[in-house]
Amino acid sequence: MTDTIHQPESETPEAAAPHGDETFSFDAEASEDTTDPARTAAAREWMTQLQAMIDNVATHAAPAMRDVAAKAAELAAIAGEKAGPIARRAADATAEAGTKLAERGRVVAADLRREAAAAREATNGASGSASDAETEARTEREAAGTGS
Repeated sequence: MTDTIHQPESETPEAAAPHGDETFSFDAEASEDTTDPARTAAAREWMTQLQAMIDNVATHAAPAMRDVAAKAAELAAIAGEKAGPIARRAADATAEAGTKLAERGRVVAADLRREAAAAREATNGASGSASDAETEARTEREAAGTGS
């Protein structure tokens, strides 16, 4: 047994489609005739009414928009006042962390230079230069502010 959808034979696929607003019809011949004074006058009247409505809305919306803009400015000012101290604390914390990081970097650099000099001395076998490398590393640590 096969199932088939039964459509009445009088309906075509175009006729089966739902119809829109049937009160409106487009007449191509009528649109080509733009010299009709009655149509031109009606179009001008509609455009005048539409412009009057737009002007009316703009006139009534302007005060409301000013109120909205004023409220937005007040909220921005409050947000700025509250964000200021937080931003200041964040800047202080960043400055402190940057200083600590710089100190650690100087110490690591001095240690790496000292180790590199010691490795060079071990490779070259010169004993007098090792003490020069230690003196140089000590000088760099003192310049970095570690003092040890």
